[in-house]
Amino acid sequence: MASLVEKVTRAALRLVAAQSPEKAGELAFWLFTRTRSTKPQSDKERKALALAEARMARSETVRLVIAGSVVATHVFRPQTPAPGGQKVLVVHGYRSRSDHMIALADALVAAGHTVVCLDLPGHGASTGKTLHLGKAVEAIDAAWRQHGPFDAFVGHSFGGPSVMAAAAGSILHVPQRRPDRIVTIAAPSNMADVFRWAGKLMGLGAAAQSAFERQVLRFAGRPLSEFRVDRMMHDVPVRTLAIHAEDDKEVAFSNAEAIAGIGPHVRLMKASGFGHRRIVAAEPVIQAVVAFLGEEGRAAEIVGLPLPCSSEPNRLTASEDRSVRRLA
Repeated sequence: MASLVEKVTRAALRLVAAQSPEKAGELAFWLFTRTRSTKPQSDKERKALALAEARMARSETVRLVIAGSVVATHVFRPQTPAPGGQKVLVVHGYRSRSDHMIALADALVAAGHTVVCLDLPGHGASTGKTLHLGKAVEAIDAAWRQHGPFDAFVGHSFGGPSVMAAAAGSILHVPQRRPDRIVTIAAPSNMADVFRWAGKLMGLGAAAQSAFERQVLRFAGRPLSEFRVDRMMHDVPVRTLAIHAEDDKEVAFSNAEAIAGIGPHVRLMKASGFGHRRIVAAEPVIQAVVAFLGEEGRAAEIVGLPLPCSSEPNRLTASEDRSVRRLA
């Protein structure tokens, strides 16, 4: 059942669309990209942040300026850099923050890597009220100029298409920043799916939906249709590991299959049973990321990670799959 806020938003957008679908599309994009409060939204999140607080306090925080935001980067360095140690950029998802990536960062540091965790605009310790793929790539570019070049990118959920867009140079006004390796975790593969989900949530009609999607051209210099993984990465053969849970109810597993379909340089790893958010702190997933960054080249393959329980994951129907997509 739609909340009162959703009902009011839909009614307002219908009213605007009756006068100007273009204005309705612009308003929908403004609403869609508006970031929310960075305060914890639940007791569970408050506890998670409290557990990460001491470790985050020991990082070196460097703030960088981009248009409309001051983004925070958190640098974690090994006490003794290992031979072959790499510099890794870790990017969280929508409505998340670097604190939630601390277990992964610690494991990478223990393996001798230097890790930079980026708080996207309007998230964590970063300022700003707007986040879209263009802003995310601008923030990644700022981190690259300050701390890079990076050997590897790791992106969870919305952080996945963000690091791939940065590696591909998909945002025309931002230089291409291409690492040697990329890890995506529970990442969407086609931003058009996200826009369709958002448009349905806001009750947009066909004309307003088209105007909503055209806003991408304004900030990226490319149409929304270009922001699917096979088009962004078709000539960028960066060795990639795509990790995803088959029971992810926010971003369907088919997205990982699409990423793996780019070419033989991509490996697909199933991490079923860990859902969409718990996956970033799951020990088998962390071990897989550390191993991937430390290994020599391997052929593409599908690897099933151990399940935390013996139950079979629930499989979604096609209609259920479409209804639960998120920008997260």
